[in-house]
Amino acid sequence: MRPPILDPLFRPVTSLAGIGPKLGVTLRRLVGRPDADSDPRIIELLFHLPVSVIDRSRRPGIAEAPEGAVVTLKVRVDRHQTAPRGNRRVPHRVYCHDETGEIALTFFHANEAWLGRTLPVGETRYVSGQMEWFNGRASMIHPDYIVSEAELDDLPLIEPVYPMTAGLARKTLLRAIDSALAGIPDLPEWLEPALSDERDWSNFETALDIAHNPQSAGDLEPVSPSRTRLAYDELLAGQLALALIRAHQRRSAGRPRHGDDRIRPRILADLPFSLTDSQRSALADIDGDLEAPERMLRLLQGDVGSGKTIVALLAAAAVIESGAQAAIMAPTELLVRQHARTIAPLADAAGLSMGVLTGRERGRDRETVIAGLGDGSIDLLIGTHALFQAGVDFHDLGLAVVDEQHRFGVHQRLALTAKGGDTDILVMTATPIPRTLVLTFYGDMDVSRLTEKPAGRRPIETRAMPLTRLDEVVARIRSSAASGAKAYWVCPLIEESEALDVAAAEDRHAALTAELGDRVGLIHGRMKAAERDAAMAGFVAGDTSILVATTVVEVGVDVSDATIMVIEHAERFGLAQLHQLRGRVGRGDKPSVCLLLYKPPLGSIARDRLKIMRESEDGFVIAEEDLRLRGGGEVLGTRQSGMPGFRIADPAYHADLMEIARNDARTIVDTDPGLASPRGQALRLLLYIFGRDEAVRLLRAG
Repeated sequence: MRPPILDPLFRPVTSLAGIGPKLGVTLRRLVGRPDADSDPRIIELLFHLPVSVIDRSRRPGIAEAPEGAVVTLKVRVDRHQTAPRGNRRVPHRVYCHDETGEIALTFFHANEAWLGRTLPVGETRYVSGQMEWFNGRASMIHPDYIVSEAELDDLPLIEPVYPMTAGLARKTLLRAIDSALAGIPDLPEWLEPALSDERDWSNFETALDIAHNPQSAGDLEPVSPSRTRLAYDELLAGQLALALIRAHQRRSAGRPRHGDDRIRPRILADLPFSLTDSQRSALADIDGDLEAPERMLRLLQGDVGSGKTIVALLAAAAVIESGAQAAIMAPTELLVRQHARTIAPLADAAGLSMGVLTGRERGRDRETVIAGLGDGSIDLLIGTHALFQAGVDFHDLGLAVVDEQHRFGVHQRLALTAKGGDTDILVMTATPIPRTLVLTFYGDMDVSRLTEKPAGRRPIETRAMPLTRLDEVVARIRSSAASGAKAYWVCPLIEESEALDVAAAEDRHAALTAELGDRVGLIHGRMKAAERDAAMAGFVAGDTSILVATTVVEVGVDVSDATIMVIEHAERFGLAQLHQLRGRVGRGDKPSVCLLLYKPPLGSIARDRLKIMRESEDGFVIAEEDLRLRGGGEVLGTRQSGMPGFRIADPAYHADLMEIARNDARTIVDTDPGLASPRGQALRLLLYIFGRDEAVRLLRAG
């Protein structure tokens, strides 16, 4: 169904001259698709942009050429000094001169016949490469280029440098990219002329050509016209796809939902605290969405411990009051059980029927839950991705709450909404997200933020300590545990790795058990679910007072009387993850502490991370700093979770373009929802080029 004009861009790279099946596999690694079972497309190769340039325009004489610099020299060939026969370790040297001095061109494992033809004695040649000096003598080892005066125009004065991979020669890649550039079809313009004129942008093909054939290092800067043009194309494709998904979901049958206040007031009365102002504000946003005839699609952002689960339950209560069902989907079984423990007493008090569905529910238990969903006797279901599997059918699913959305993709969100004909969607995340990335990944949603912690929460004291003081930390844990405190001890790996000098959770558990006795528990992702539940239950009940864990405790685990968080090898964690882990303590009214144990010496980024952690508890401040330190592609773990990362755009440089792209996309969908106009038809090509095919499929589906 892809328009034929794009066929040259979607041919496999193996259709290019000089790229066979073996190089096709190598190029998969290069463009970031090592696990794919098909060769990359030409468009993916074209989006593999250079990161720097080699400037060969510098032409000093031999005597003025500095050590280590890449230079181009005009020399006369004087003589060849061949290697002794049978001794391959001695190089072949070609001595040349200019008016300033003499240089030795050095070749190891030389093809002497080729060198004789390429550098004939008495002739003038231009050589380009890296300059080296030994004991006052000039040398150039394996020049990158050797050309005659007649061939001088073939010498690239500004040469792009690309990220490479093993098994691929640089010249092979350059030839392949040149061939790919030559095959770009003549595409219609999809940008507004006013924007292109204002920004001094060329068309798409020219921008790609300049990006691959820079005339100076400035052409590679993220803010150069060619790069910003391509970045805007990528951002517009993403925002347009999100806007089309949003429009499709809004068009597909919404239903006004009016609660009758028979359930929500009971839940509020049973809460041991009152709602914060931002919780009340978020609920007002949600109620407004639910009462409207369009489907709700809202993102609820809340820092660690800001009370998102209660907001979700109160939203579910309103939907259930209207006669429909609600579901809360969480990414891990541990988090599902946590939600169930939090919600169950409130649901009982309010007369709500609640079910749980994960991979663990099998046989009769699973059949009972599925039957209750089908006949409507279960009001609220809490579960993992098992919720949107085939065979799980609701009587009337009115609200789907998706917790920790960045662990799920748009396709899973659509699969869950398909369980109900007019399902409203509330997405929650405890990962504070910079505004730029909210627009990137949640541009199809309205956004509410929880900015306060519940009343009674106390600040968490955060300290950084070198691992050399480990004994002091253990002594402090011993004394705190003796007085009834509970502590988490987080390690980055499950078992010892020779490749990484990091403590393993199992080894740390054994060491702490030897020091502190059997009050030390262990939890990690490779344990069976029942074992994890038992370990967590023992920690909650106080049977154990120290819980050694991997980052499985990062999200959602709520033990209100845990007051100590030890993070071992904190320098190996990202800022957002450190903040999430710290948020496991400080959830009650007792003073809490987070100890960041690091192995010195620290790199500059790790030092910045630990400094920010000591200075701030504001998740949104930390998220902005994380974006600054790591860049947009990593902040939400996009490479691990399959979210759409950027090939060209960089939020650190192109944040202003994101706002323009979002507004442009919304205007397009409002004025040309079917992308039927000439510009709309061109924009369909843009969606294909940047892999947003799902939006085109929605257009075809109406």
